[in-house]
Amino acid sequence: GRWSYFRMCNFLCYFFYKNFAFTLVHFWFGFFCGFSAQTVYDQWFITLFNIVYTSLPVLAMGLFDQDVNEQSSLEHPKLYEPGQFNLLFNKRKFFTCTLQGVYTSFVLFFIPYGAFLDNVRDDGSHITDQQSFTVTIATSLVIVVSVQIGLDTNYWTAVNHFYIWGSVAVYFSILFAMHSDGIFDIFPNHFPFIGTARNSLCQKSVWLVILLTTVVCIVPVVAVRFLRAELFPTMTDKVRYLQQASRRQRPREHNLKRIRRTSSRRSAYAFAHQEGYGELITSGKNMKFSNPFATLPMGKMQGSTSWIDNLLKKRAEPSSSTGADRTPRQMHKE
Repeated sequence: GRWSYFRMCNFLCYFFYKNFAFTLVHFWFGFFCGFSAQTVYDQWFITLFNIVYTSLPVLAMGLFDQDVNEQSSLEHPKLYEPGQFNLLFNKRKFFTCTLQGVYTSFVLFFIPYGAFLDNVRDDGSHITDQQSFTVTIATSLVIVVSVQIGLDTNYWTAVNHFYIWGSVAVYFSILFAMHSDGIFDIFPNHFPFIGTARNSLCQKSVWLVILLTTVVCIVPVVAVRFLRAELFPTMTDKVRYLQQASRRQRPREHNLKRIRRTSSRRSAYAFAHQEGYGELITSGKNMKFSNPFATLPMGKMQGSTSWIDNLLKKRAEPSSSTGADRTPRQMHKE
């Protein structure tokens, strides 16, 4: 239940943000076109922005995103308080999304405008045509909103990666296709700007403008979220930190177990060269003598024990001979 509430609130926040960032660029452009209702974007980009370029990433976030796992949700009941008190989407959250969208639209328009104001191509020709300006703003917008949804995603899956980076790839594919010679030959009235994307994106200054615009839009968001998590952490931030700490600790414990298990091993070579149990076995101390012949007749018992008597006699003869040799020597010395 809390996952559904969390996903729905993030979906709405991102949806309002990207549409404010997309739409308000027309408002800033109106001050320079005399409010003549001329659009800053190409008509095909306006059509495909919400349908193709940014629809699948936000759909993946609304289906798969989660802040903490199910076990942590059950262990910490306070994680359910944001849903009970409507903390993840309210008037304050809506105002924050609107403000972020206004800021992003302002940066998306005025940084390229200031960069193209007195800029030329590598060959010295002008780069300040309206179509090159449009391509630069549209490319910056797609990259910025894609990076932003990457920051908003808390639980990454293969579907999220495929949708986010695939949407960026689809944008560039459609962009170059709409400004190609082949599609102009088929629909000359609908795609009149031949080679605009190719001529614009081959300039280093255009990519520098796109990079600068992306950094200026994203860095404040990253800084604010970092400071908020460090200075005013929520219950979700604390639980997520505990999850990360437990993930780091698991490989260490696994390595320690492996070290302990391998250190207790002993090689067969070292075991073979230690003092064994040969002396104990030959001494006969570990043997319990019993009388297995108690049930046998006397004749059979004497016959069966004759070989034991012979063995004892053989052991006694050398000891007696050594004793006889020592006695004369000692007497001779005396």
